[in-house]
Amino acid sequence: MSEILKKIEQAVDLIKQKTNNFKPLIGIILGSGLGEIAEEIEQKIVIPYEEVPNMPKSTVSGHKGNFIFGYLEKKPVLVMQGRIHFYEGYTMQEVTFPIRIMQKINLKYLILTSAVGGIKGRLPLKPTDIVLIKDHINFIGDNPLRGEHFEEFGERFPDMSEVYDKNLIEIAKNVAKELNIKVYEGIYLAGRGPSYETPAEIKMFKKLGADVVGMSVVPEAIVANQAKIKILAITYVSNLAAGISKKALSHKEVLETANVAGKRISKLIKEVVKKI
Repeated sequence: MSEILKKIEQAVDLIKQKTNNFKPLIGIILGSGLGEIAEEIEQKIVIPYEEVPNMPKSTVSGHKGNFIFGYLEKKPVLVMQGRIHFYEGYTMQEVTFPIRIMQKINLKYLILTSAVGGIKGRLPLKPTDIVLIKDHINFIGDNPLRGEHFEEFGERFPDMSEVYDKNLIEIAKNVAKELNIKVYEGIYLAGRGPSYETPAEIKMFKKLGADVVGMSVVPEAIVANQAKIKILAITYVSNLAAGISKKALSHKEVLETANVAGKRISKLIKEVVKKI
């Protein structure tokens, strides 16, 4: 057995043992400052990342670093309280290691959340606005599927025509309407980070057709798509991007905005989960 398959196996064995072979249907990855929904999980089992063999550690402020297993709206879920980023120095395979765990335990749906910068091209975005991702541009300069291929992972050359599931987007839009929450649909451009983008880069990204910019989501989506897991990505505009915003960008602002947007995103996720 290859090294990577062995590492996934070890992580899954520990998780099965600690959760008594719990089988989540839906995975939820919580972005910066969006830990609130973790409090809503019932019959929860918390496993810190450091207890899971081969699991990278989350080093970013606002990312607690726990797997939480339990029930949300009576559905079995796996919540990641904090994600792993490429800019933390990990390889793409390490960044997406949790998605391989999800694939191995037969998870069917994945809800990705993230803070993003608003580019204000087609969409009149402002901080705290919620954007459902309908497509992405990978500007990270790497791909998590690069390297040795294993049949267990899925196709070598997966189709990327509909990475973000149209049915889940429709469910989220309908739920948002019921809850009176305004949502946009947009295109996410993933940069490598950790520095924010320059005004010149943002001008270029706007010309490429991007609506929002961030430093995550895309690696996880690529791997989940290969694994045939249905994906919904819900992002919130934490700040307007460089050259559009009149003030210096900071992670502190990201966390402050999350306090406002987080409550609406939590409501949205709970209702979406209910309807899956």
